Amino acid sequence: MQNLVYLDNAATTPLDESVLEAMLPLMREPRGNPSSLHALGAAAREAVEEARASVARLIEASPREILFTAGGTESDNLAVLGLAAANPEKRHVVISAIEHPAVRGAAEHLEATGYEVTRLGVTADGVVNPAELAEALRPDTALAAVMWANNEVGAIQLVEELAGICREAGVTFHVDAVQGAGRIPIDVSRSLVSTLALSAHKLYGPQGIGALYVREGVKLAPTLFGGGQEQGLRSGTENVPGIVGFGEAARLAREELRERVRHEETLREALISGVTHIPGVRLNGHHENRLSNNVHLSVEGVEAEGLVLFLDALGYAVGSGSACASSTSGHKASPVLLAMGRTEREAFSAVRITVGKDNTKDEVENFLEAFSTAVVRLRELSPLYTS
Repeated sequence: MQNLVYLDNAATTPLDESVLEAMLPLMREPRGNPSSLHALGAAAREAVEEARASVARLIEASPREILFTAGGTESDNLAVLGLAAANPEKRHVVISAIEHPAVRGAAEHLEATGYEVTRLGVTADGVVNPAELAEALRPDTALAAVMWANNEVGAIQLVEELAGICREAGVTFHVDAVQGAGRIPIDVSRSLVSTLALSAHKLYGPQGIGALYVREGVKLAPTLFGGGQEQGLRSGTENVPGIVGFGEAARLAREELRERVRHEETLREALISGVTHIPGVRLNGHHENRLSNNVHLSVEGVEAEGLVLFLDALGYAVGSGSACASSTSGHKASPVLLAMGRTEREAFSAVRITVGKDNTKDEVENFLEAFSTAVVRLRELSPLYTS
């Protein structure tokens, strides 16, 4: 495992050493509940609020607009279900066809309880047409949701324009920014979204901790009930070490954003150049309008699972579609690729290579050789492939 080259950063990122160092004192020393009045409780509360301010600065928000959750999935669920519950007289929801399963699943739950859900199509590059969003909005629309950057193909959406359309129509607008935060400069004072989901483990922070931005004045109903923590919108004792780790990861992501993006783009372009000359290898999504670390490919004549396992045996960890769905949904074609007009065969042959801040040029060059070897060998074994 020590020699494994990790190229699956969209699934989760390695824990940054500085983040770990920030968390360890909270795990080793006597701890207090942030709701307690004694000194240990006050110290825990201070640590939580410092981290909240750091996460807020990442997206240019106010600390009071940040709620901590258990991760991106809970943040998405709280936003979609909470916004709907806060507007019970409105029974229509709009989402894009390429949303994360956390948003799709929440919308399907609403649909099962009597809501009407409109699913917006996307271009062949995976981008929502703002005019189609405007046309889909109605007086009874409770909310719309379009992710900032897609977790599979890395397509970046026109969020500021989409948010403006929703604002003009008086419709709350949720954005999943789990993949985009730390790679795209986000300023919620300009991008007038209503709610926005974040996750620490996509930012070299710990797993199991996320956040939801809720714009001041937006009505949101809780989905968890108990002690009334997080302004009554997310009950449960705060995960203090995780929150502190998130705060440190957010601080580093803000300070190092330009450097990280520049580094990732260099590696991404080397990957795209190195793989797309192979016959039958197709880049999914727009070449430029994509996340700095994302290379998503359909490989003709190869099944994704076989390619991922072959590369794993060669010492390279890459992804097959979305890690949030691939291990639990069975052998199903990616809804994202199907929405982009790809065939089921192309969807089943898709792999996702996502670099990170710690990857090197040498790793990418060696990976390209391994990738070519794996594709050639698997095509030789495939009864469906004819060159």
